Amino acid sequence: MKNTTPETRSVVVERELAFPPEKIWRALTQPHLIAEWLLQNDFTPVLNHKFKLSASWGEIDCQVLTIEPEKTLTYTWQADGLESVVKWTLSPSASGTLLRMEQTGFNPEKQKLAYFGAKSGWPRFFGQLEQLLSQID
Repeated sequence: MKNTTPETRSVVVERELAFPPEKIWRALTQPHLIAEWLLQNDFTPVLNHKFKLSASWGEIDCQVLTIEPEKTLTYTWQADGLESVVKWTLSPSASGTLLRMEQTGFNPEKQKLAYFGAKSGWPRFFGQLEQLLSQID
């Protein structure tokens, strides 16, 4: 008998933003800016730094896995049995920056609610991020 594990699902959101990578990077890595578009946090852009994202409904445990300034940021995202990874990729483009976020690790049998929450939540967070970017220098 073969023990098979179901394939995991991913949520991917990509947006072309009319801002340079360095400005978007600031919004992804400065705690006071992250709090404006995502969640309250104690983030520090340092490899292996453990941090929490928090809201009135609870906390998400995270740890920085990779950090390449203005190019890539990856961290774990663990809450309510979900053990996933969030990867941000910034690519310069003719009109600004292509920003890509991929959250991987959703078990299709056990984490349907988390998966659909991420599918609806990340586009909203991107909208809040874009709004913030238009307001900061």
